[in-house]
Amino acid sequence: MSVKLKIKMLDGCSDIAPKKAHHDDAAFDLRSRVEMELKPTEPHLVPTGVFMEIPPGYEGQVRPRSGLALKHAISVLNSPGTIDAGYRGEVCVIIMNCGKEPYSVKRGDRIAQLAICKLPEVELEIVDQLSDSARGTGGFGSTGKA
Repeated sequence: MSVKLKIKMLDGCSDIAPKKAHHDDAAFDLRSRVEMELKPTEPHLVPTGVFMEIPPGYEGQVRPRSGLALKHAISVLNSPGTIDAGYRGEVCVIIMNCGKEPYSVKRGDRIAQLAICKLPEVELEIVDQLSDSARGTGGFGSTGKA
């Protein structure tokens, strides 16, 4: 089943519209619409020129690119970033240069990935008690090292 995702590009940005590198890729490449230098250890907001109309029941997930992460220590800071169906503003990516050297972004560089994901219908039920489980309340490393 195909889902229609309406996108609008900022004037002069049609050449950097989101695309998949391969037809069976999970996500669309998002590209920078500006040139900028990413200073180490500082968050940067990178605009893409993309505006979307995500169908109700879906969300956009902005994810890091594995090559940028491995080769240059560049990541999406709030990964995955969530784009709600009702949002109509420009898609911008919060990027962090976790490396030690500045990293230059050129207009058109692939900076992140966009996956469109179906959301389940969820109804919250407030209760007085939860059932027991083998894990219980253990978290944050409670299962030990691999």
